[in-house]
Amino acid sequence: MAVSRFYGTGRRKTAVAKVWLASGKGNIVINNLPYQEYFSEQANILTVEEPLKLIQKMDEFDINVKVSGGGISGQSGAIKHGISRALVEYDHSLRAILKKENMLERDARMKERKKYGQRGARARYQFSKR
Repeated sequence: MAVSRFYGTGRRKTAVAKVWLASGKGNIVINNLPYQEYFSEQANILTVEEPLKLIQKMDEFDINVKVSGGGISGQSGAIKHGISRALVEYDHSLRAILKKENMLERDARMKERKKYGQRGARARYQFSKR
């Protein structure tokens, strides 16, 4: 029996996306909402669509996503990463295409922690000689 659904976990900042890929008509559902409704900004919508547009299979898959943690931008990045990983599960030959565009690589950039005695991670309090 052939597997009809493919899974991929995506991560970005503190967001985690669980992505299930199945053959269908191109519906993308995020936390039980259509992705155009879930994301209000066009940049985030384009980020989610990026892996599918790259392999030119926008209308061939139904994608169901459960995403939690982080903010909207981090979540869209996590979904992109998860879709890319699920596509490689579906067809291993897509790996070279997606890897070339760095879509399989987890973006490890995180917010730097604030240090004690400072205003922020790098910013210091203003020095006063007198």
